[in-house]
Amino acid sequence: MGSRLMLIRICQKPLKPFLHPSASGFSALEAFLVPLCLYTKDHPGPGQTSRGNSGQGQLKDTTIRFREKESWGDAVNGTSKRSLFESHSFSKSMFAAGTAKRTAEQQRSREAPNSQGEDTRQLRFKNAVQLPDRPLSFAEWKELLESQGNLEVLAFVTMKRLSILGAELDIAKSLLSFVVMETGKVSYKLLLFYLKMCVDLENHKEVFDVYEIMQGNFSSLETSATSLFIKSFCQTERWREAIGILNNIKKVIRPSSNSYSEIISAAMAHGDLTTAWGFHDEAFEKEMNLRNAWKALFQGVSDMEVEKGKEAQSISQSEHNKRLLGILLYMRSNQIYPEHSLASNIKSWFESLTEQKWTGKWTYATSNGLCSCCGSELESIHLTDEEYERLKYGVMTDIIKGKDVFKKTTPEELEKFKRFVNKTSPYDVVLDGLNIANTHRKKIQPSMELLNVVSELEGHGLKMLMLGRKHMMFSSKKWNTQHMNQIRQKAHCFFTENIG
Repeated sequence: MGSRLMLIRICQKPLKPFLHPSASGFSALEAFLVPLCLYTKDHPGPGQTSRGNSGQGQLKDTTIRFREKESWGDAVNGTSKRSLFESHSFSKSMFAAGTAKRTAEQQRSREAPNSQGEDTRQLRFKNAVQLPDRPLSFAEWKELLESQGNLEVLAFVTMKRLSILGAELDIAKSLLSFVVMETGKVSYKLLLFYLKMCVDLENHKEVFDVYEIMQGNFSSLETSATSLFIKSFCQTERWREAIGILNNIKKVIRPSSNSYSEIISAAMAHGDLTTAWGFHDEAFEKEMNLRNAWKALFQGVSDMEVEKGKEAQSISQSEHNKRLLGILLYMRSNQIYPEHSLASNIKSWFESLTEQKWTGKWTYATSNGLCSCCGSELESIHLTDEEYERLKYGVMTDIIKGKDVFKKTTPEELEKFKRFVNKTSPYDVVLDGLNIANTHRKKIQPSMELLNVVSELEGHGLKMLMLGRKHMMFSSKKWNTQHMNQIRQKAHCFFTENIG
């Protein structure tokens, strides 16, 4: 099988977005985690794609590229209507292929489970008090803890262990009762771990009780507690109280993206599209991770729930659908790769648009860059001649030359650089020598740091252009002439005049 990938494209017809897999070496988004193909009657399914030269019915001709100033609203409606995402650029990045694989690998690394996590936790506490397997009475807790040392510390460590190891809530509750009876008070940290257990076990009644206790005994709550309260409240009919908690947090610090996602999910579950999109827009402007919120938005709401909240709605189902298309375009343009659960919700949403008759299938990409389900050809990672010329012109005018050529170089030096490039190009890698060298670690000379990078790239068989200043070639505390001579043997080097 080919790579397990997915690519979002936009058809010219209104409300006809579709998702396609890509293949290694062919797609600008070559590292999606899930393979999904969506097609309609108007967009051919398996075995129906025309591969002829007439241009009629070819998927290639019904696919449009992103233009620099094209918003998702333009793609859907064919108009210049301003949208939710109007302040963000959705133009296709020419460097998408170079970042896609690395981004996907980083995501998989973050999501990889720690198979030995439980064993590590057990070892961490192996010399602590033996945990009971049932709730203990006051006398039993006293006998277990008082001979071991400081009561408050032991109670806290024991509660922490109960929380981490997923013990029964009644055991933790009996410990909490013992501490209150013995000391006449309960610490914030002890309540926090008990709260975590209540939230993890979805015992919302206990969460509400702890909320009242903490509100009455502590002047303020830090983010660990408020995040847990928001999570639990959002799973109940009291979900709107979580909005108040979040608004209070915003007065002091920036809330977490998870808190926003919890409220968005709760609003969607109760048919309140207006609240859901309001908090989505707010979190979006703060550039937060909204994957969990997107799951809820694409999952949608039942007609019954929408009807319940109809009076408070300012967003129609049609507007809701348009905004979901905006999310898809944003994900595509920013190389955001949906995991399986989010992709499943996207698939279900397309199939729920009954009037458009979408069909979604899990698929894979062939070695020559075709979807094995519908046969569509995927976008190439290679730049077209037009894209290459635009990129070359942009680098020369905006980066190398700039608005004022005299700030960085001289017209004569610029012409010398052009001749050097024409003589020695093409390159696989262009290096900014000074920036690389200045990232050096302590006790490592900058020239050595630069040599290490150049040597590593040489080991991969890459042709390099290293840009620097002439002072780098003279022996000093930072620059070793032997290091620089080795660099000049491994890479093409161009040194400009010193400035400043």
